[in-house]
Amino acid sequence: MRPRIALDGMGGDAAPGIVVDGAAMALGRHPDLRFVLCGDEAKLKPLLDRHPGLRAATELRHTDSVVPADMKPSVALRQGRQSSMRLAIDAVKAGEADAAVSAGNTGAMMAMAMIVLKTLPGIDRPAIASCLPSRRKPVVMLDLGANAECTPENLFQFAVMGEVYARAVLGVAKPSVALLNVGTEEVKGDSVVRKAAALVRDSGLPIHYAGFVEGSAIAEGIVDVVVTDGFTGNIALKVTEGTASLFTTALRESFAGSLRGRLGYLVGRPALTALRARFDPRLYNGAMFLGLNGVVVKSHGGTDAVGFGAALGVAVELLQKGTNRRIIEEMGVAARPGAPDSDSAPDSDMATG
Repeated sequence: MRPRIALDGMGGDAAPGIVVDGAAMALGRHPDLRFVLCGDEAKLKPLLDRHPGLRAATELRHTDSVVPADMKPSVALRQGRQSSMRLAIDAVKAGEADAAVSAGNTGAMMAMAMIVLKTLPGIDRPAIASCLPSRRKPVVMLDLGANAECTPENLFQFAVMGEVYARAVLGVAKPSVALLNVGTEEVKGDSVVRKAAALVRDSGLPIHYAGFVEGSAIAEGIVDVVVTDGFTGNIALKVTEGTASLFTTALRESFAGSLRGRLGYLVGRPALTALRARFDPRLYNGAMFLGLNGVVVKSHGGTDAVGFGAALGVAVELLQKGTNRRIIEEMGVAARPGAPDSDSAPDSDMATG
């Protein structure tokens, strides 16, 4: 298999530099990769020329249209049909690429992907899923911002997709799945989360349902998959990112604040280097839009080349493990009559970054 990935060359705070450099890093790890790079040729070609190997593995498709970070999804659908983001997604639809990756506007990307690619059979709404670091193991969490409001059926579908993701991508033999709630007791939470719990518990699918968990379970890593709506999931993600930044800054200031601190840093440098490598957020970059009829990966908008390369690695893994095929098999159903029309894309500007 020679994966071919379409790149939104102009999406992200530091694009196009991080896109090209990140692709070069990914190509170094996966020499069989091929790319369809969409964006402004005048800006992209000089960057590609710095990486001869990448240039030989890349097809450049020119467009000077870009989706701004603050553009509403509904506007992006109307005005962004020739944008670098849309061309990357269209390439997947046309079979010219196996996956699309962008660090651009999350809401616009979700809306475009739903309109162009539709959803998998049995899935009403896609969910943004990613792996978060924890004390024990990586934790799959979804939804991280695609759907601010969810029905019990949506949360049930997220649970199925998250469980398949943990098995297919992380290699967990029997992942434990839990619903995020304000308490672990069965009577806690609103009617939506309680009804979702009943659907998961009584589904008949071979899911190891672990009940409700509180927010602290994410960092503890006591379950493999945490399911919630996009509103709550996005807030939880941003709190996690902010806490990590606070800890890193405070630690740096403590070491730099005195001679004793600087000496302590020299002594503890090996352990600190290992700690930074373990929890480096760039290495966990790359969130998949689970439930789409095609592989689409969202990179954090503020990432650097290392982070964008990691997002490309996520796309490669999803393709190699056949994640979408396994989701379809797990659902075991065709598109259900009466399901919402997938052409009605959510007008959400919630973003993972």
